[in-house]
Amino acid sequence: MDLPKISDCMSTDFAKIKADMPVAEASKNLIKKVLLGGPVVDDHGGLIRWISEQDCLKVTVQVVYLNQRVATVQEIMSSDVLVVKESDDLLSVAQQMLDAKPKAYPVVNEQNKVLGVITRRHILDQLATRI
Repeated sequence: MDLPKISDCMSTDFAKIKADMPVAEASKNLIKKVLLGGPVVDDHGGLIRWISEQDCLKVTVQVVYLNQRVATVQEIMSSDVLVVKESDDLLSVAQQMLDAKPKAYPVVNEQNKVLGVITRRHILDQLATRI
């Protein structure tokens, strides 16, 4: 069976989050793109880290209900980021997503520039068309 490539599945319309961005703004960007997280990128689109909806929710609860200070993305972004390369095997990525690992990954090129984001839903959508 000829499987789709990572580039066939990934979304290139993802939230591009900056490290100095307020978490509230990052949250709005994730919501607009309907993604569970997004890559934190530098000015050239290079991957720095990752921020999830869960990260944003923690801060938002503190701000809204506890009147605590407003944080920036840099203060809460995840340090361990698993990435996918365009050349990675789609089934291997799908298998990895079945474990207790993140369910969304940035897709990067050899220079670590973010090309897109791939999620369980993207892979499931591609595989379901082959059933």
